[in-house]
Amino acid sequence: MKISIISPAHNEAERIRPFLDLYCSYFAEKQTAVRDVEIIVVVNHSTDATEGIVREYMKTCPFLQLIVEERKVGKGGALLLGFDQADGDWIGFVDADGATPPGAFMDLIQHLDQAEVIIASRWMPGADVQPPQPLSRRVASRIFNTMVRWMFGFKISDTQCGAKLMKGDALKEVRPDVGITQWAFDVDLLYQFKRHGFRIVEYPTRWHDVSGSKVEVVRASLEMTVALVRLRLIYSPFRFIVKLYDGTLGHWLGRH
Repeated sequence: MKISIISPAHNEAERIRPFLDLYCSYFAEKQTAVRDVEIIVVVNHSTDATEGIVREYMKTCPFLQLIVEERKVGKGGALLLGFDQADGDWIGFVDADGATPPGAFMDLIQHLDQAEVIIASRWMPGADVQPPQPLSRRVASRIFNTMVRWMFGFKISDTQCGAKLMKGDALKEVRPDVGITQWAFDVDLLYQFKRHGFRIVEYPTRWHDVSGSKVEVVRASLEMTVALVRLRLIYSPFRFIVKLYDGTLGHWLGRH
């Protein structure tokens, strides 16, 4: 069994070293347990030293790979590039800031027999989030999750957690239908799995909130809300409205 772990990285020079230290050392020791692993860092539109740092670690971490994309393709676009290169039996992704410790990702691997899609949750009973996220982010998260449940019929507590693991064959099946690359990427990806009849389960995770996030809560909340509405319209008889949106408000917000 081979596990592919993809990590999108945009200007993460200040935070990616601890991530690579932890994941390279942890999975070097776990090779027997998972048989084979590859970590693919997708450096997307970075203007700092992120690429150079990854190349430095590749000298001592033989299962570390690098994809460099000069264009600004967003988190989702970077992950799609990683999906296309990964050849694992199971393919997952984590954020490059190290918020998900490698042991928490290994927890997902322990449940491979439960479903085709296994995702981490920061909101289920038993989850450990340290330090607690600011109230503004927690409120925004719960509002967004309520909208996702209502619009897409999910019974998932945390679609946005940056740690997910998917069966490679299932991902190949839904991959042609995934086209959202920014704020609504995770929802679109999970919705495609649901539409194709694949099982999705979530488990409480350990999450270390790492300082240095570039997300502005108010603007991000607005963009996520618009992206979610846009995605719902795409999968409805009112798809024509999306074209109108893309030419007006979407142009200002970056469309996706």
